[in-house]
Formats: sequence, structure tokens, C-alpha cells
Amino acid sequence: MQKALIVYFLTEKRNNIDELNNLLAEGWKVESQRPMGVGDNNAAFSLVILEK
Repeated sequence: MQKALIVYFLTEKRNNIDELNNLLAEGWKVESQRPMGVGDNNAAFSLVILEK
């Protein structure tokens, strides 16, 4: 089974890193990761494919 997650980091308080960490703690493994977007702002986005 696979799951796609867009991980975002806008600021210290506006991100979903905890969601990724929770999935990893539940036994999901990172299958692949690719950066997304352009460098026009201070936000960071990454497409993470998880597998269980």
C-alpha cells in the first residue's frame, strides 16, 4: 500500500512535519521524495511517497 503526502514548511508553527513523523512511527517507510515548487518564497514543499 502506498500513500502520497505533501510535506510543507511555511514557518516554525505552520508545517505538517508532525504528520510525517506520526506516519513513520506507525511503520510507514519513505519510498521516494521530491522537492516541489519554485524558489519565489520562503516556503518549502516536498512530495513524499510512503509505503507500508
